[in-house]
Amino acid sequence: MSNFLDNIPRLPVADWTQSAMDWMTKNFSGLFDALQSNGEWLMDSITNLLTTIPPILVILIIAILAFLASGKKLGLTIFSIIGLLFIYNQNLWDELMNTVTLVLFASLISIILGIPIGIIMSKSKWAEEVIKPILDFMQTMPGFVYLIPAVAFFGIGVVPGVFASIIFAIPPTIRFTNLGIRQVPKELVEASESFGSTPSQKLFKIELPHAKSTIMAGINQTVMLALSMVVIASMIGAPGLGRKVLSALQRAQVGNGFVAGLGLVIFAIIIDRLTQSFNKKKYE
Repeated sequence: MSNFLDNIPRLPVADWTQSAMDWMTKNFSGLFDALQSNGEWLMDSITNLLTTIPPILVILIIAILAFLASGKKLGLTIFSIIGLLFIYNQNLWDELMNTVTLVLFASLISIILGIPIGIIMSKSKWAEEVIKPILDFMQTMPGFVYLIPAVAFFGIGVVPGVFASIIFAIPPTIRFTNLGIRQVPKELVEASESFGSTPSQKLFKIELPHAKSTIMAGINQTVMLALSMVVIASMIGAPGLGRKVLSALQRAQVGNGFVAGLGLVIFAIIIDRLTQSFNKKKYE
């Protein structure tokens, strides 16, 4: 058996992939360069704006949001204040704002692209059968692999970090949107059709409102996955807390790495609790 397998010619998959990447970078270099330059300028502008806002004002705004989102309970509010003050005390505020920008852009783009794709999947069995294996592939591929096309297309910096984060984080929004719409009771859909609703009216007035809770759960997962890519994206030049963790790892600085990692944990908990609390408040 081994001899038989050894005689099978090796498929040049690596060569095919390299040829496809070379073709894309050659024919779409202008587009990639424009996205790189404009995206970097936009994200740097957002980060600069965030860093010019007094930290105490940012902490106050987040504390108010946490207070309202948690149903006027103090647990999340106190945790947010103490956690953000700790990050500021450790001189990691600018890195946090860079991380906020990266996660914000990756999450927004993932949501803007993911919800329409999920709607298409829910409306077409053929589309679902085609897109599902692609999502399986995207979710099982190690996050480090996404850095390869990101660098090939955009070089290094924050834009390729956002690109890799989008690919890694978008599947939950697509899957949960598809699931939420498919779980809408058939009686409601049939009733809307009997009253002469158009497909757009049925979608926006019946299906999406009833699927909001499920879609919000997918959005929460997308945001958390985008945040989990922060350290990996730092390997290709993305700024933020992830770069601090990577630098500490390279220099074997356990203390600095722990502090930067703790900052990421604090930020992740705040974001996770905020999105979950708003979902529960509105839809449960």
